[in-house]
Amino acid sequence: MGARCINAMAETVASKPAFRDAFARGQRCIVPVDAFYEWKKIGADKQPYALVSGDGLPLAMAGLWERWRDPAAGDVLHSFTILTTMPNELCGAIHDRMPVILPREKWAAWLGEREAGSDELRWMILRPYPAALMRAYAVGPRVGNVRNNDAALLDEISAAA
Repeated sequence: MGARCINAMAETVASKPAFRDAFARGQRCIVPVDAFYEWKKIGADKQPYALVSGDGLPLAMAGLWERWRDPAAGDVLHSFTILTTMPNELCGAIHDRMPVILPREKWAAWLGEREAGSDELRWMILRPYPAALMRAYAVGPRVGNVRNNDAALLDEISAAA
């Protein structure tokens, strides 16, 4: 089950069996990304969008890591999940959720490098990243195929009407 849990809802991460132990043990991580993609439904079609930092720097997504034993092979596997929260205005126009993105000043608290109480952690993960610090633009449909993995996936295109 752990390998299939790629997203954890921030609202329930402390109580859901798949994530509560990692959250309680402080197995928090940051997942750096240049962008993330969401698909906006336009009639019967879906248009992919890239969401990036407004300043061009990588975004820091809040994650949880876990180590578990694969019951079939017996191997120890390392995995992580991305926390999601309610969208800001920019993301909300495209999708009903967004990753939890942490501002630089919250990294030490999220990673446990400085003391952070449960109220502060909850505030960090339930608060959408400011829309004013992000940019969204339409990208081509190649992003929908995991075999495609090149910088051209981030090329901006004209959005479908």
